[in-house]
Amino acid sequence: MNPSPTTDARELRTVALTLLCEADVERKVALTRDLHAQWLAQGIDVDPSSSLSSLSPQAPLPGRPPRPLLVPPREVGKRAMTTVEGRAALIHALAHIEFNAINLALDAVWRFGAMPREFYGDWLQVAAEEALHFSLLAAHLRTLGFAYGDFSAHGSLWEMAEKTASDITARMALVPRTLEARGLDATPAVRAKLAQVGDHDAAAILDIILRDEVGHVAIGNRWYRWLCERDGHDPVALYAELSVRHKAPLLRGPFNLDARRAAGFSDEEIAMLAAAGV
Repeated sequence: MNPSPTTDARELRTVALTLLCEADVERKVALTRDLHAQWLAQGIDVDPSSSLSSLSPQAPLPGRPPRPLLVPPREVGKRAMTTVEGRAALIHALAHIEFNAINLALDAVWRFGAMPREFYGDWLQVAAEEALHFSLLAAHLRTLGFAYGDFSAHGSLWEMAEKTASDITARMALVPRTLEARGLDATPAVRAKLAQVGDHDAAAILDIILRDEVGHVAIGNRWYRWLCERDGHDPVALYAELSVRHKAPLLRGPFNLDARRAAGFSDEEIAMLAAAGV
C-alpha cells in the first residue's frame, strides 16, 4: 500500500497529545485503545490545514504516575528468576517498557505533522497494541502479588524520544529500528527463562509481544525508508550518521536475525548485523 496524499490528522493528533499527557495509567491504556477503535471506525476527523508542531503542552510530557520511582539504569534492582519477587521485578520491568512504548507511539502521532494519513494510523495501532501488552503484563504482575509501581525503573527509552523530538527521520531510525528492535533480540531468551521456571502464562504473553513487536519495528522501517526516499538519503549511511549524532546505544549481538528480517531490515543490514554479532 502506497501512502496517500499528505494530510495532517488534527483531531487525532490533538487527542493523542491529551493521552500522552494523561498521568493515570489505567485511563491512558483504556483511552488509547478506545481512540484506535474510533480511528478504525472512521470516527476521527482529519484536518489537512492545521499543524501542531509548535503546540506547547500544558502538562509534563509524558504524563506518568508518581510511581515507579525512576532511577539510573545501573540502580535498577537485580531480578533473580528463582524467586517470585525476582520474577515479579522482571515482569515489572517489561511492563514499564510497554508503558513507555505507549507514550512513544502517541508522541509520534501528535508531534510530527504533514505526514501521510497512514503514518498516524500506523502509530496509533502501535500505541493500542502496546497498551494491550502493558495490560497483560500488569495483570500477570498482580497474580504474583505486586502492582505496577512497586519496583524502581529507568527512563532511557524516553530519553531518545527527547533527543529526536525535532527530527522525524532520526525518531524513526533510533526508536523503533534501534531501541525497540533490541526487544526482538532479547525477548526469546527472556521467554525461555520464564518458561524454564514454570511461568508459562508470562511466556505466552511474551509470545504475543514478540509477534506484535515485529510489526512495530516493520512500521518504523517502512517510514524511515519512506522519509529517506523523500529526502534523497541512503538509509544505511544516514542511519550510521544519526546513531553517532544522537549517541544511540551500540548494537551488540546476539541478534534475532529472523525476526529482524521479518520486520523489514534489508539484506545489507542483516549481513552487517550478522557480521557484528559474531
